[in-house]
Amino acid sequence: MPIRLATGLALLSTGLLAGAFGYGAVNVATTFNVVPLDVRLTFHSALMQMNGPVMQTTMALAALSSIALAFLARGTQRYLAGAAGVLVVASFLITRFGNVPINGRIKVWAVTTPPADYATHLQRWEMFNIVRTLSALAAFVLVIAIAIRVTRTRQADRRPAVPAAA
Repeated sequence: MPIRLATGLALLSTGLLAGAFGYGAVNVATTFNVVPLDVRLTFHSALMQMNGPVMQTTMALAALSSIALAFLARGTQRYLAGAAGVLVVASFLITRFGNVPINGRIKVWAVTTPPADYATHLQRWEMFNIVRTLSALAAFVLVIAIAIRVTRTRQADRRPAVPAAA
């Protein structure tokens, strides 16, 4: 029973993380590129302020549930869950040391004037955003693979044995 709970929580939290990052990468970040710079900077600052607690909680749940699953699982599932946990932690580290410092600069630019090389900083933010999104997506795919393997194993265990032909 604990492994089913850990698998379900890992599926939910890694799915939410990949979905949130994916939506941001596909819709929000691309929209940033077509609005005037002052709109982008203001919206980006407000969005990051709202995203902070939600995404940190989601990343923590995804990491903890993946790591818990790695401890509860056996064999290949253990390695897959461990890899998913590492990928979620990587997405956190990319966010913390890549995106967050740039978010701090963007917050200042929204109320002042961006520097001449602002486009370089925004491109770096987008690169970090893509990498963390792919990392979260890969973690989700690994947890899906675990859930599929667990389901197949459980179904195989329930099938009656077929008697050998005489």
